[in-house]
Amino acid sequence: MRRINMSENSLHDLVLAQLDDDQAQEVVSIPLEGKSSIADYMVIASGRSTRQVASMAQKLAEKVKQAGFGPARVEGLPAADWVLIDAGDVVVHLFRPEVRSFYNLERMWSFESGEAKVS
Repeated sequence: MRRINMSENSLHDLVLAQLDDDQAQEVVSIPLEGKSSIADYMVIASGRSTRQVASMAQKLAEKVKQAGFGPARVEGLPAADWVLIDAGDVVVHLFRPEVRSFYNLERMWSFESGEAKVS
């Protein structure tokens, strides 16, 4: 597990590191700065099951709070097909793979080809 030093890393870095630690699949980061006022980044990732999606969402919200970024709002946790974590400057969408392909948020929010960063 990676150690996060918040003096050197941003909320975005914390989110990506936590998703990596939790073995999120197909993580995509879309920069929104200058394109939308909702956040600086939108991060989209998949979990293998509703249980994994719920677990990732709960851990991520707790890490964000522990790191001093304040409480993150979490929506969709009971069903855990699509969970939204609003951490302020970073909005995270966690999906089951079937639900993710149906909504295809990457296509909707990638304004120019090659803009989304897959990690």
